[in-house]
Amino acid sequence: MDRWLCIYLGVYLICVSQVSSIPRMLNGRPRGGFIGVPKLRLEMSHEPVEKWLTQRLDHFNDADLTTWKQRFFMRSDLYKAGGPVFLNIGGEGPLNSKWLSAETAWIKYAEKYGALCFLVEHRYYGKSHPTVDLSTENLQHLSSEQALADLAYFRNYMADKMNLTNSKWIAFGGSYSGNLAAWLRLKYPHLIDGAVANSAPVLAKLNFTEYLEVVKASLDTSHAGPSCNKNIQKAVSAMEEKLKTPEGQAELSDLFQLCSPLDVSKVTDVENFYSSAAGNFEGVVQYNKDNREFEGAVGTNITLDTLCDIMVDTDVGDPLTRYAMVNTVMLKTYQEPCLDISYDAMIKDMRDTSWDSSAAEGGRQWVYQTCTEFGYYQTSDADDQPFGHHFPLKFSLQQCRDIYGEQFNQTTLSSGIKSTNTNYGGLGIKTSNVVFPNGSIDPWHALGILKNLSESVTAIYIHGTAHCANMYPESPDDVAELKQARITIENLVGKWIQ
Repeated sequence: MDRWLCIYLGVYLICVSQVSSIPRMLNGRPRGGFIGVPKLRLEMSHEPVEKWLTQRLDHFNDADLTTWKQRFFMRSDLYKAGGPVFLNIGGEGPLNSKWLSAETAWIKYAEKYGALCFLVEHRYYGKSHPTVDLSTENLQHLSSEQALADLAYFRNYMADKMNLTNSKWIAFGGSYSGNLAAWLRLKYPHLIDGAVANSAPVLAKLNFTEYLEVVKASLDTSHAGPSCNKNIQKAVSAMEEKLKTPEGQAELSDLFQLCSPLDVSKVTDVENFYSSAAGNFEGVVQYNKDNREFEGAVGTNITLDTLCDIMVDTDVGDPLTRYAMVNTVMLKTYQEPCLDISYDAMIKDMRDTSWDSSAAEGGRQWVYQTCTEFGYYQTSDADDQPFGHHFPLKFSLQQCRDIYGEQFNQTTLSSGIKSTNTNYGGLGIKTSNVVFPNGSIDPWHALGILKNLSESVTAIYIHGTAHCANMYPESPDDVAELKQARITIENLVGKWIQ
C-alpha cells in the first residue's frame, strides 16, 4: 500500500469513521490497491457475472495436488469472431468488475478491435483465497512467479475451452500488475503476444530513496513552486525541536490530532509519526489529478496544489501549523477522528491472519511481497527531500521481522530482490511487444522503463501525469501528452494483433 488513499485498486474500499492502525498508505500502496475504480459512464445490459477457475496452489511442485478457486470476470459483447483476447491482470487488491463496464482505455481498445475481455484476480487478494488463512506459512505460495503461472494456466484453459488458441492475446496491467503484464510476455511469449505495462516499477529495489525525491520534484511543479517544499522542511525542523520537550510533545499531539499522546520513548511511534505526516503528501502526489472518479469516493479533488496552497498560506499560521492543517484536511476527508501512530497497534493488526481482518484487504499480503520479493521501501534516507530523516530503512525492515518473523530480515530480502531482478531482468528486461507508459509526477516512474529498449519495447513518458493515468477514462482536462499516449498504445496493440 494506510496513509492516504482509501480508494481501491484498482480496486477499493470506502473509508469509514473508524481509526485504523494500518496507515492509509502502506509501502506505497493505498487501501484497496494501487488502481482505483473508474466512474461508470457506459451502461451495459447486465453486470458481469462472477466466475471461478480451479487453480493449483503450487505450480512448481507436481507432488502437491492442492487446488483453489480463482475469481475472474468476462465481457464478450464487444467480441468479433477472429478478434483478439485482452487479459487484464488484477494486482494487490480486490477485483472490481467496473473495469469491464467503464469507458477505460482498454475497453476503448476492445471496442475498436473487437476483443474478448477477461479480468482476472490475483491469488491471495479479493475473494481469491488459496489457503484457509493468511498465516506466514501459507503466504509462501504468494509470489509473482506463482501469479504468472496462474495467468498462463488461465490463458491455456480459456483458449482450449473457448476455441481461442489461434487468437492474439494481449496482457494489460497497472503498477504491480503492470509488472506482471510485462513479465507474462517475457516468461510466456508463446502464450501472450503483447503487453501494456502501465506505471510498472520493474526494478526491485530495497531502499527506494528516489520515491521522496520525485515527491519533492512534483511538489515543485505546484502553484506554490519551491516554497511548498521549503515550508515542509521548516515544519519538519519545528517538529524535531518540539519533540525535545514534554511541552512540545503535547503540542504536537494536539496539533496533529493523535489518538493518544506521543511517547518519544517509543522510537517506532516517532518514526511512524514522521512517516504518516509525509504520507499525507505521498498519496496525493502519487495519484495527482488521475481521473479516478469513484462512485461515492472521497478525496479525488485533493491535489498537490491543494496541499501546497496550505503550506504557503501564512494566514493559517507558521509552517508547522500548516503541516498539521494538511493532516487535519486528510483526517476530515476520510472521516477519521484521529491519527493513530501506534506502531504496536499497527503490527498487531498486520499480524491478524484471518480473511476477515482489516489487514486482509491487501495490506498483509502486499507487505509480505515487499518483504520477500521487491523491497520498494519509501524511506527518508535521501538527502534531496524535505520530510526529514526519521523513517529510515531500518524502520521498514523491522516491520518485516515483527509481522512475519525474524527470518524476514535484510539478508534474506536482499537475496529475494536479487532473484527478482535476475529472474525478470529489472531495467534491462529482454522482451518484445511491450509498451511501458509512465507519468512524470508519479514517484514510481523512478523504477520504470523510461526509454525505448528496442524497436518493439516502447517507453512513453507523459509529463504532468501521475500513477496509471492513461488507464482511466478520458477527461476534458487531460494534457495533450496523455491523449497522445492513449493513441500510441492503441496503435501498438493494433500492430501486435495483426
